[in-house]
Amino acid sequence: MSEQKTYTQAGFKALQDELDYLVNVRVEENKKEISTARAFGDLSENSEYDEAKQEQGKIHARIDELREMIAHAKIVDESQIDEKAISVGSIVVLYNVERDKEITYHIVGSYETDPKNGKISDSSPVGIALLGARAGDEVVVAGAREQHLKVLSVTRAREA
Repeated sequence: MSEQKTYTQAGFKALQDELDYLVNVRVEENKKEISTARAFGDLSENSEYDEAKQEQGKIHARIDELREMIAHAKIVDESQIDEKAISVGSIVVLYNVERDKEITYHIVGSYETDPKNGKISDSSPVGIALLGARAGDEVVVAGAREQHLKVLSVTRAREA
């Protein structure tokens, strides 16, 4: 059995949307690509056919992966969350003592991470250290370079 992963409502919807696109659009496009490539003749030396078949394998592998992820997903129930404590779905403003810098993070499930856009995983070192903390708390993130973070504010991301 696969490990259960936590998702925000938006992250879970993104998985469903990707699965829907692959099943209802991309599979059909790929079938046409394979059919077109077959028409080019001898399949033993037909690179277009080989590429289309390889793409077919990738598409179906991703479909299987998405179905597994969706089947074992745990979606954050916003109504059951203490909005003042950091959890998946929280937007936190922090002060990094060592860097004398303010940082904003959105805490998300591990498959939703996007560090360039401030989305960090609840299972990352920073995410783990922050879970349960509240505005005014100070947390220490262990690692090669220990970080001291002061929680300035905690709000909930409002999902569309």
